[in-house]
Amino acid sequence: MKTLALRQIWSITCRTILPAMLALVLINGGALAADSTATTPITWNAFVDAYYTRDFNDPTSRINTLMYYNQYENQISLSLADLKVQKQAQPVGFDVELGFGPTNDAINIGLGPTTVNILQAYGTVVVPVGSGLTVDVGKFVTHMGYEVIPSQGNWNYSRSYLFSFAIPLYHTGVRLTYPLMSNLTAALHILNGWNSVIDNNKFLTLGATLNYSVTPTTDLVLNGIWGHENYTPIESGGRDVYDFILTQQVNDAFSVALNADYGQAGTLGGLALWKGVAIYGRYAITSVSALALRAEVYYDPTYVPPIPDVTTGGAYTTGVNIPKATLKEITLTYAYHPYDPLLIRIEARDDLANGKAFESAGGIKSSQPTLTVGFVTMF
Repeated sequence: MKTLALRQIWSITCRTILPAMLALVLINGGALAADSTATTPITWNAFVDAYYTRDFNDPTSRINTLMYYNQYENQISLSLADLKVQKQAQPVGFDVELGFGPTNDAINIGLGPTTVNILQAYGTVVVPVGSGLTVDVGKFVTHMGYEVIPSQGNWNYSRSYLFSFAIPLYHTGVRLTYPLMSNLTAALHILNGWNSVIDNNKFLTLGATLNYSVTPTTDLVLNGIWGHENYTPIESGGRDVYDFILTQQVNDAFSVALNADYGQAGTLGGLALWKGVAIYGRYAITSVSALALRAEVYYDPTYVPPIPDVTTGGAYTTGVNIPKATLKEITLTYAYHPYDPLLIRIEARDDLANGKAFESAGGIKSSQPTLTVGFVTMF
């Protein structure tokens, strides 16, 4: 009862006091824009991402189990075509990013025809408060996690379990970013919820980020998200995730990273938990080639029983039908960047589970070896 009361107080605060503060911020920013003579150009960039994945389990459906961003097996497939137009905020700007293809569809599932192709669309104003308060309003990708939606922004081509299941992908709301010190930046996120454009309940979600540059070669990021978000009849209560990212540039050629997540959500059957850790390494062989290795363990132990017309039953975040599901994967990726607009990657990956989770021609197996070739052309 105490937790619910606090959430209700926070919801009222978000819907009354914070919008009033935001209005003052925007008025201040608008006045600054009117007085400013500085102009910045509108820039754009685009990319097309395609791949071929061979699943050695030969799944009858020709779908790779639990791999939603290179999901199609033994066929040349489009992943994502992307167009981004932006204007740097000096002091007012915007960012609009459109996506097309199966990856965009997987991210924006359930959205209407006027919003399904919008990966991001937000306006920005930099308010002259102290070192400068950056205010973004609209739809933007999540602050959670080490990996990102464009595959070329990651060391590996395929995505981790943490990216796919532990965290949200995007939000609609307000993001306030402020540099507390030269090496420490904080952000507050006031959001409609998880992966939503329109709020589906009366509660808002709160997010936070602390980004600390420990040294010029070491970065530490702490993320959190807290909200009272229920998407199916089995859920009841809050949904929270804590995200930890550590990156280290060891030398000019070698970099490492660590990403860990812990999440929990209230359900009618009790508290659902999920957690995992992924370790990354990348070695630049030459100026145009590199090797990257990812090793990951993801624990999804809470079983959700079947509910007619709602769920077939399975682990809370992944849906695999394994008691106390534990998923592991190890991925080795060779990247070749012969021209600035072209990135080619060859990737060997093996997924493992503590039970039968992966579709094959002969039934369900506990492992899934795959080989992927990815092509990204950037403009």
